[in-house]
Amino acid sequence: MTTADLKGAETVGDPTANENVGHAAGAAPVAAQTALDGADTAAAPELEDEALALPGESSPARAALNRGARRRSFELGDHPRPKSDIEEWRFTPLRRFAPLFEDAATDDREGDPALTYDVTVPEGAPDVATLAPGEAPRGTVLVPEDLPTAVASARTEQALHLVAPKNAALETPFQVLVHGNGADRRGNAHIVLETKESSSATFVLNHTGSAQYAQNVEMVVGDNSQMTVITLQDWDDDALHISTHHARVGRDAKIKHIVVSLGGSAVRVNAIGEFAAPGGELENIGLYFSDEDQFLEHRLFVDHAAPNCTSNVAYKGALQGKKARSVWVGDVLIRKEAEGTNTYELNRNLVLTEGARADSVPNLEIETGEIEGAGHAAATGRFDDEQLFYLRARGIPELEARRLVVRGFFAELIQRIDVPEIREHLTASIESELARSMN
Repeated sequence: MTTADLKGAETVGDPTANENVGHAAGAAPVAAQTALDGADTAAAPELEDEALALPGESSPARAALNRGARRRSFELGDHPRPKSDIEEWRFTPLRRFAPLFEDAATDDREGDPALTYDVTVPEGAPDVATLAPGEAPRGTVLVPEDLPTAVASARTEQALHLVAPKNAALETPFQVLVHGNGADRRGNAHIVLETKESSSATFVLNHTGSAQYAQNVEMVVGDNSQMTVITLQDWDDDALHISTHHARVGRDAKIKHIVVSLGGSAVRVNAIGEFAAPGGELENIGLYFSDEDQFLEHRLFVDHAAPNCTSNVAYKGALQGKKARSVWVGDVLIRKEAEGTNTYELNRNLVLTEGARADSVPNLEIETGEIEGAGHAAATGRFDDEQLFYLRARGIPELEARRLVVRGFFAELIQRIDVPEIREHLTASIESELARSMN
C-alpha cells in the first residue's frame, strides 16, 4: 500500500423494492412543501431571499427544456454567471456561493497550501499520477456545463489521476483525504478516477476542515469494469463547496456513486452519469443531514444514451433547525436510441423540526417508447405518528422512539455502503446530530 502527501437503492432495477423502502421508517409520504404547513415559515428561507422563481414561472433563461441540450465548454466566457432565473440555479442561495463564481486561483501560500491532499493507493495499483489540461483521459468525459466547473478546470494545473489497471480486482479502496486550511481561502481541484477494462476498485473522497472549494471529479468506467465512488462532505460549519462529478459508463460496466453530505455551511454536488455503450449499470445513493442555517443541494443527471442500460437513484435526507435547507433535483433522460432502458429515481426527506425546508424535484424525459421501465417518486414528511405510537406503546420513551425512526429511515442506504469504516462513521455522525436536536 502506497501513501502520498500531495500539497497544493435501493435495489437496481426493482421499482417496487424502491417504493417499499421509500415508505418505510421515517416519512409519511406527502407532497413536498405540504408537509411543512404549520412550520415556522418566518424562520425558514423564503424564495424572495434569493429572488428565486417558482416552478411554474417562465423566463427566457429557462426556455431550454431538454436537460441534455445544455452547452458544454472549457471556455469561461461560454458560461454565464449563475442567476436565479437559470434553471439549474433557481433553488441555490447565490449570494452565499458567490466566492465560488469568481475566476480565482487556489490560495496557496509559501509553506501553507489552501488545501492538503493525503492520498492512499492500494496494493496492485499504479502510484499517484497527474494530468495537465488536454492530457487524456482528463477532459474526455467531464466538459463543464457551468461557470464554477469551468473555473475549477481552468485553474487546476495538474489533475490527480488514480487508476485501477486492466483485469485488477483491488480489495482495499483508494483514499483521498482533502483538508481545507481556512474558510476564507479558495481552492480548485480536478480529480480523474479510472477503472480499466475488467477491473474493479473503490475510491473514497473525504472532505474536512474549511475552504471555499470548487472541485471536478471525472470518472472513466472502462468496459466490463466496476467502480464505486464514495464522497463525504464532512466539512467544518463555515466551508463552501461546489462539486461536479461526471461518469461515463462503458459496455457492461457498473458504477455505484455514493454522496454523503453532513458538514459545511453550503454544499452543492452535481452528479452526472452517462452510458456510452449497452449493458451499463448506474446506482446513485445519497444521504444528507441538514442542520440549522445549513444549505445542502444535490443534483443528478442520468443520461441514457445507449440501449439496454439500468439506472437506479435513491437519496434520503433529514433536516433539523431553523433555516435548515435541502434541495434535490433528479433528471433522467432516455434518448431515442436507448431502447430497453430500466430506470427509477427516489427521494425522501424527513423534517425533524419546524423552520426547516426541503425541495424535491424529479424529472423524467423519454424519447422512445421501447423501454423496460421508468419511474420516480419524491416526498417530504414529518415523523409518522403511527410509528411513534407503536414504539411508545411498547414502553420506549419518546426521544428514543424518535431516534429509532430516524435510524430506520437511513439504515437501508447505510447498509449499501461497502466500506465498514464509512458505515460506522455515518452511524456515529447521525447519532451526534440526533443528540443535538432531541436532548
